[in-house]
Amino acid sequence: FIPLAEESGLIETLGAWVLDRACREAAGWPANLSVSVNLSAAQFRSNTLVGLVTRALAESGLAPARLELEITESLLMTDPEQVIRTLEALSGLGVRIAMDDFGTGYSSLAYLWRFPFDKLKIDRAFTLGLEEDPKVNLIVRSIVSLAHAMRIRVNAEGVETVAQMQMLQRHGCDELQGFLLGRPVPPSSLLHANASNR
Repeated sequence: FIPLAEESGLIETLGAWVLDRACREAAGWPANLSVSVNLSAAQFRSNTLVGLVTRALAESGLAPARLELEITESLLMTDPEQVIRTLEALSGLGVRIAMDDFGTGYSSLAYLWRFPFDKLKIDRAFTLGLEEDPKVNLIVRSIVSLAHAMRIRVNAEGVETVAQMQMLQRHGCDELQGFLLGRPVPPSSLLHANASNR
């Protein structure tokens, strides 16, 4: 539905609602937990994104460091200079910036030094190939090593088997996500929500 929302012009309204709702929800979580929100290229084109994030943080009371904004590589190709300015302004607020689906599409190492990333999220295609192709292992290990040398955290998406998890841990991934570790659930089903209600 995201492409449809972008085509119809509803993505900005939808994106603002998601950002506001995520910040309000996370503000009630334990202080060591953060929330990630995916951003659309359309939100960058509107030139209102920084203001929306500022307002969502202020109205929710969520500490900026507990909000992570995820962008995709395709966004970086549309208007790199404008995107850099927006990302630097967002980073200046204290929020964290993550590149989602790293390693697919039009990957460029230039992104790593030109844009203020705090995290790289390795695309699930690499995770799925870990057990079958030694070359994938080399690529993942190289990505992790390079990111760590630049003080960027690494998240691996799509973890579905114990073997994948163990291989990614050996490579030094900072975070893992996937169905092996958890599936999408409503906020009331989260472990910390249940613990706080006892």
